[in-house]
Amino acid sequence: MKNLIAVFKALSDRNRLRIFAALLAYDELCACQVTELLKVAGATASRHMAIMVQAGLIKNRKQGRWVYYSLNKSGDVQSPVPEWVESKLKYSDEIKKDLKALKKIMTIPPEDLCRQQRGEACCPRD
Repeated sequence: MKNLIAVFKALSDRNRLRIFAALLAYDELCACQVTELLKVAGATASRHMAIMVQAGLIKNRKQGRWVYYSLNKSGDVQSPVPEWVESKLKYSDEIKKDLKALKKIMTIPPEDLCRQQRGEACCPRD
């Protein structure tokens, strides 16, 4: 029961629901892509994603300096959740707007996003 409560709490936040919807549309997103989508500080985006990881909704993997997030398809609560959320959000104008923005964001390399968000010192050019 604790896990179910954690899932509902994780999805009860507008930005976390937006992240979940984005991950329904894309198999994997870099933390910087999520930060860019939400237009929040990196620490804020990381906190949202940590809550979702703890609830078992998403998982992460590190590749070099980048952290990538994807849906946790092996979780015990996972099977009905994505379909249910997707059916409720498919007509949401906000989610449609997010997916349109995310399509543009996905064309920008993570290094460039990092530079835009944190400055040149984050990812120096060679």
